[in-house]
Amino acid sequence: MTQLIDRKTIDFFLFDLFEAGALCDAGLYDHHDRTTLTAALDLAQTLSEEHLWPHAALSDAQEPELVDGEVRILPEAKAALDQLRQAGFFAAHAGTYEGGMQLPVVVNHACNGMMKGTNPATHAYMALTRAAGNLLAVHGTEAQKRQYLGPMLEGRFFGTMCLSEPDAGSSLSDLRTRAEPCGDGTYQITGTKMWISGGDHDAAENIVHLVLARLPDQPAGVKGISLFAVPKLLVGEGSQQTVQNGVSVAGLNHKMGYRGTSNCLLNFSETTPAIGTMVGQPNEGLAAMFHMMNEARISVGIGGAMLASVAYRYALGYAQDRRQGRRLDNRDPMSPQVHLVDHLDVRRMLLRQKALSEGGLALCLYAGTLVDRRRLSTDAEDGARLDRLLDLLTPVVKAWPSEFGLEANRDAIQVLGGYGYTRDFPVERLYRDNRLNMIHEGTNGIQALDLLGRKVLGPGRGNLDLLFAEMEHTLADVRLCGTLTAMCTRLDAFENHIAQAAAVIEANMDTAGKVRALGNATPFLNAFGHFVVAWLLLRSAYAAQQADVDADFADGKRAACQYFFDYELPQAEVWLRTACRDASFLDSVTVASL
Repeated sequence: MTQLIDRKTIDFFLFDLFEAGALCDAGLYDHHDRTTLTAALDLAQTLSEEHLWPHAALSDAQEPELVDGEVRILPEAKAALDQLRQAGFFAAHAGTYEGGMQLPVVVNHACNGMMKGTNPATHAYMALTRAAGNLLAVHGTEAQKRQYLGPMLEGRFFGTMCLSEPDAGSSLSDLRTRAEPCGDGTYQITGTKMWISGGDHDAAENIVHLVLARLPDQPAGVKGISLFAVPKLLVGEGSQQTVQNGVSVAGLNHKMGYRGTSNCLLNFSETTPAIGTMVGQPNEGLAAMFHMMNEARISVGIGGAMLASVAYRYALGYAQDRRQGRRLDNRDPMSPQVHLVDHLDVRRMLLRQKALSEGGLALCLYAGTLVDRRRLSTDAEDGARLDRLLDLLTPVVKAWPSEFGLEANRDAIQVLGGYGYTRDFPVERLYRDNRLNMIHEGTNGIQALDLLGRKVLGPGRGNLDLLFAEMEHTLADVRLCGTLTAMCTRLDAFENHIAQAAAVIEANMDTAGKVRALGNATPFLNAFGHFVVAWLLLRSAYAAQQADVDADFADGKRAACQYFFDYELPQAEVWLRTACRDASFLDSVTVASL
């Protein structure tokens, strides 16, 4: 069976395509070199293959249980989290002065990708904790950092984000959770939060909930929301837990994927007060929470890409081993059956999985390089440019791999035929896990509205030009490569179509209004994502020709690029045309006719 984690491609993307080794030349990462980065990747791969993958199917079958008001998770999951803790991955991103590895963001993404691809449910506990800790590092008080951040980096305390409520999912302006000042700098939190991943479990000493709530007499909508740190156990000096806080589990949600991650309905009680402290400034809670949300969105993207990659690798191995039928040009029933991979439609599906999963991975790692370049930049103008590029691409990084990674997962099931639908093989579970990523951390529809309404049009005008300039800078040498010149020309044409579509949609806002003009934002996001991924796959094909890799590997990168340009990019042209239509028709359809 083919190895499930494609380390060769991961290393190629990191060190040949995105030149991660150069990040270590000076500044923040100068204590690293390729040897130390490779060692971190090796460790992440070992943990993924030996401690996360082996219990992934079991944690899917045996969900967390609510016993006497406490959530219990699979012992194997707790043991794996202990291994991640001991290996230092709760603090892999943190500074060396905090006891962390201070890995470059792009390398950290790759490490997390391997873990998410093999067992996203168990990895989610750590991922949420790290994101919550990063928020506290930026917006928390010194007391909050002493009480919570240190233990979170050590993997003793875990973290969550508490946004959604039973009657206010993505519509945060409608949340009702309240925060009443206690007069001593603390607040009593009352309300109910829904869909809280990792909301309770027995793998940590304590759980720090980051809760959005409203102070008394504050404005309606998102402008009146503040953020609070509310621990499961109240914490004294030295991070010592004192008494149970008024946070309780009212029930568990049972989802189609990520079944090993506890997903809770949490009550913040009035009878036993739930006490918290404010994080950041009053009424600026949503802005602070987006520090965690944007990080989580990139994490969702790389999860989508790697779940697709693992399923592809499994389907590839299956198709190479399994014999079934004969090619259409051989009608002799006595001749030996051929391998599945010899059937052209199966080969098409495998090549599609390869292109979609590798394109998604390249997209997420590219986002990581933008963060690293921003951290290392000493020029204010360059830093602002990198911020805008990352801001533009974040909704795409979240949505595109979760949308099209799922397409790759679907094809993996199809390659296995009837066996693909059974729990005897992992591809159906990987599909179910990946299906949640379209909803996690803001639905893909919300990401589309964010991309088009805020990042391309409106205040985001000019972001497209920054991206186009970044692309042109990276394609100068590619244009001179004879085998890739035609694809460069096609990418240029698509760039013009993107710019023209944005102009048409902007004009529609003047005539049809904002709601109708943005009503087809999702086709725009899908087309825009295809455009960015085509650029990255083109760069990958060129880098493989220049790198010291074997011929088959280089041919694979060229084939993935060629497939994407020939089979996938033409569909994006259709989506762009759809995006240019205002949604008057959708708005005219009555509810009764649905």
